[in-house]
Amino acid sequence: MGWKPGHYLLLALALYALVVSLGFSLRGRQLAALRQEVGVLRQKAAWAPEGYRLPLSGACLPSRPENLPNAPRPYRKGVSAGFVFQNGDACVPVVRGMGVVAAQGGEVVKVDLGYKEPGPEAYRALLERVKEGASPEDMDLLRGLEVHLRHPDGRTTVYAHLQAPYPGLKVGSRVHRGDPIGYLGNTGLQGGAPRLLFEVWEGEPDRSPFLFQGLSGEELLRQAKAFFGLE
Repeated sequence: MGWKPGHYLLLALALYALVVSLGFSLRGRQLAALRQEVGVLRQKAAWAPEGYRLPLSGACLPSRPENLPNAPRPYRKGVSAGFVFQNGDACVPVVRGMGVVAAQGGEVVKVDLGYKEPGPEAYRALLERVKEGASPEDMDLLRGLEVHLRHPDGRTTVYAHLQAPYPGLKVGSRVHRGDPIGYLGNTGLQGGAPRLLFEVWEGEPDRSPFLFQGLSGEELLRQAKAFFGLE
């Protein structure tokens, strides 16, 4: 049977319908991809809606030189990489069990759920081992119970000497700025007053520069106040 003009018309209409359907399908995939990208951006914005804050509510920056980054730590031939919040140098009472919060939104990359304090003999062996410098593994032991958060800007914050992590916190958990992540303590110190060691690393802890590295005195405090929005 030969093709009649009506057959060509039907074929043209079918081809047109196919082209329109493909166009809608392509636009649908593009819209789906766009929606997914917007969702990711919204999620990132939720993790990091503002700048960094201090991890103790109502606290100020420590003022004593020994509680600031770059303070000498001669027992391990090194320097402190962070801020030490202790009673009398934080503008708020620093007591065991007080809440510690996330300085910025991000993802939990380390939490010592099964932490056990080393015994006196093991601790003495640790101090002997670090006399000429501490490895990243040694630093983890010296910090006691820790929580590490990785943030959208690539930085990592470390919260050390904790008494316990916040219930339900685990590796992979997402937290927002100001969310509770643990309770202040004095683990890793073999006694002593409760304190919080708070470090901000440009990348992986002990394998990248720490924030304000090489600074001291008024310049360190000036930059730190600006970074944590305290001005």
